[in-house]
Amino acid sequence: MVTRPSPTTSTQARSPAEDLHALVEHLAVGPMHVVGQDVSGGLVYRLAAAHPGDVASLTAVEAGLAGFGAERLADVTHGGVWYLGALAAPGVASLLFERQARAFIGDYLYPLYGTAITADDLDEFARSYGRPGGFSGAAGLYRGMLTEGEELRTLARSPLRMPVSAIGAAGGEFTHAAFSAASGADVTGVQLEGVGHYVAQEAPELLAATLLELLDDVQESGR
Repeated sequence: MVTRPSPTTSTQARSPAEDLHALVEHLAVGPMHVVGQDVSGGLVYRLAAAHPGDVASLTAVEAGLAGFGAERLADVTHGGVWYLGALAAPGVASLLFERQARAFIGDYLYPLYGTAITADDLDEFARSYGRPGGFSGAAGLYRGMLTEGEELRTLARSPLRMPVSAIGAAGGEFTHAAFSAASGADVTGVQLEGVGHYVAQEAPELLAATLLELLDDVQESGR
């Protein structure tokens, strides 16, 4: 049985991109070089597709897109991870994760992706996510990611007009494949070897240097 996204879920997925557009418009700072990592891939893609005047270039870092493979990340029967579906299910995150936020984040999540965090980081994560409703933001993001595929495929009927880049790390070519399929244009791909999934947290200097190189190429190309 195929479950179609409800209007509420659709709005949840669309609203952050519209909020970001409103901010860019209010501050009069566009077009901007936009970077999105991990689950924010759908947000930055929506911004670029729906409001191309806001975006000078788009760079995705270890990110997937619903409708272009991201749903498979929650398919445990084909190598996906169980917690994505749990987070996306209404109410389940508060039942499973809030009281065990420290163990889930420190003993399971970060070790799963091979990234170390400091004791201070873990204390703050446990404090923030362990509060009532602490996982509600993450739950909404994953719910949107797993249900917005039809809308993103519709947006993808029109190719993106700005330069698009994909930075992969532990996920390999996953990001490049998703954004190549969705953008309808050539995507510049960069692979960071020996870096885990949480690129900005694990290797911030390397990521910054890579982004600067990509943006220099955009400036030189004059696009």
